[in-house]
Amino acid sequence: MNHHRHLVVLAGAALLTGCSIPTDDAPRVVQAPRGPSHSSAPVDTTAPPGRAAETLCFVRDNRVISFVRRVDQPPTIEDQLRHLLAGPTAAERATDLTSALPGAVNAAGVTVTGREARVVVDTPGEDAGRSDEVLAFGQIVCTLTSRDDVTTVTFSRDGRPLGVPRADGSLSEQPLTRADFAPLISPR
Repeated sequence: MNHHRHLVVLAGAALLTGCSIPTDDAPRVVQAPRGPSHSSAPVDTTAPPGRAAETLCFVRDNRVISFVRRVDQPPTIEDQLRHLLAGPTAAERATDLTSALPGAVNAAGVTVTGREARVVVDTPGEDAGRSDEVLAFGQIVCTLTSRDDVTTVTFSRDGRPLGVPRADGSLSEQPLTRADFAPLISPR
């Protein structure tokens, strides 16, 4: 008899502690995720379609022009480089925007390491217009460094660092910034 009563008391104690733990913790568990995610959610959900900004840098009057194209969603860095290589749209060409990239620089791809964009460049064709090269590299650096996640750009060809002409005419294999092309870049 005594042995049986002892089991009932143990079972009752387990039920009591089992109930009190979840009711204690529940309010804290529900509230914890609300804080951090609440602040970032509006940024993602409130932008209507066509309201993301994509900065592209084209050429007008031998100067690099930075302008914003409206797109449905924020572009990846690969998207942005692809859009840059595709050149200005018909409407943008109507405002005298052109691109120095065709024939001068064939960018094959881009990766990001830290805050550095690494652009792989193919060998240019025989008829490449060398005079536009500095503008072409300026367009790429200007476009990619407009992103929040990129501060410098490097170029390579066949796995080796590529010497790139800067606005002052010097060649550099070092990471490039917008400042290296500043004399060529115009506001709108």
